[in-house]
Amino acid sequence: MHDPAAPAPRPFALAESLDAFPESLRGGIVAIGNFDGLHRGHQAVLDAASTRAETAGRPAFAMTFEPHPRSVFRPDTPVFRLTPPGPKARLIRAAGLDGLLVLPFDRDFAARSADDFVGDILVGRLGVAEAVVGWDFHFGRGRGGSPAFLAAEGAARGFAVSVIEAFQDEGGGPVSSSRIRDALAAGDLGLANGLLGYRWFVEGTVIHGEKRGRDLGFPTANVRLGADCRLAHGVYAVTFTVDGVQHHGVANYGRRPQFDNGAPLLETFVFDFKGDLYGRTVQIGFASYLRPELRFPSVEALIERMGEDCAEARAVLAAMGPGTALDRRLAELA
Repeated sequence: MHDPAAPAPRPFALAESLDAFPESLRGGIVAIGNFDGLHRGHQAVLDAASTRAETAGRPAFAMTFEPHPRSVFRPDTPVFRLTPPGPKARLIRAAGLDGLLVLPFDRDFAARSADDFVGDILVGRLGVAEAVVGWDFHFGRGRGGSPAFLAAEGAARGFAVSVIEAFQDEGGGPVSSSRIRDALAAGDLGLANGLLGYRWFVEGTVIHGEKRGRDLGFPTANVRLGADCRLAHGVYAVTFTVDGVQHHGVANYGRRPQFDNGAPLLETFVFDFKGDLYGRTVQIGFASYLRPELRFPSVEALIERMGEDCAEARAVLAAMGPGTALDRRLAELA
């Protein structure tokens, strides 16, 4: 919920093409990457850019690419997107940067040489003072540009380059988008959220359903997730944000085996809420995985279990509190 006493959020510039890039960000410190998930490793890159920008008295912004390159090169095997454009922009703003440049990615863009990317875009169009990248960042035709190439080009063309080393979790394991996708697919929210550094969330529009939840005494707000979503089917304790206000709830993601075994749908029962949500854009944050989706011997047994799920979700959410610093920042900016 918005705090009237909180300081006003910093202005944030979102440019979805080079032509829309604002003059206010020119000459800034740029963090470059795909940043799907904006996990703790990505956050280390953004934090470095932000710190260097503050020291230099320059703006800090992120550069990313849409759609995901894998969707361009392998359209028949779409990648499970952790943070589509809207959530990614929200996270980058919450991380404290001044802006985001989204470059449209297609085969023509992919065919540009690494030298052209540096000379035309970084130097010519953006006038960057410094570029910050992760250790495994590659760019340009055939992924010909490496961190070492970028550093050499920066030295020759007059901008600094910082390369952030691989980020590991507390157990020494890699922090990567693929590991997070696998954890979400396995219902391991503890691992996924630990690697992310915040509660994974989705954003969508509430649609009409079959109204079964209302008949059962648990009216739900229904959101259709992308076909690429590999989130484990089951019941979750969630946060539910609409109009800048965060509520608690319990959600089921799956095919409803009790009734129709239909297409996967995210159905959220929002605690202590009354109002029409149809057509509204909402954010749903996944705090804890409670149980798998099940078929019960009767509808009455299902209703009883749903009551138990609600009680468990309320207890879990109360115990977990508002989450990490990034969770709290996201809530402030909602």
